[in-house]
Amino acid sequence: MICQELPVNLFHMSDEPHWLTPAEQHAWRSFVRLHQKLFATLVRDLQAHAKLSGADFEILVALTDVPEGRQRFQDLAKAIDWEQSRLSHQIARMAKRGLVAREECAEDGRGAFVVITAAGRKTIEAAAPHHVATVRRLVIDPLGPDDLATLGRISGRILENLDNAAL
Repeated sequence: MICQELPVNLFHMSDEPHWLTPAEQHAWRSFVRLHQKLFATLVRDLQAHAKLSGADFEILVALTDVPEGRQRFQDLAKAIDWEQSRLSHQIARMAKRGLVAREECAEDGRGAFVVITAAGRKTIEAAAPHHVATVRRLVIDPLGPDDLATLGRISGRILENLDNAAL
């Protein structure tokens, strides 16, 4: 990603770019690199220890976060911030492996539910302890309580800005 070609605030672009200062550019590039490296490390670890892709894990977590382990297709897509076509392809792959099932919605013939199967639940339950240990080792343990609180506040502020942004 070339930072000099990006305006500071993508949501309020003007004719004249407001380039990042060296300190802003350093912070931005460090954040991007952190995200890329952490995500890649976690995905490799999930694949090696649980034979799950990052996409598999994300969907299984979202399904276990709801009481019945089932969500309407469009609600799941919104919850994980995916396009419906991407989710449809991923659900098809996961259904072939028995991790999830697709159920038609009785109330709405056009709607469908994605449901975690017993095998999917067993898989996520087996993967979660190792994944949590990895997250703790890589992110939580190196930070003190004040750093974690700051990370939470910063992340929350950026997420709120993203949620409120109209592109």
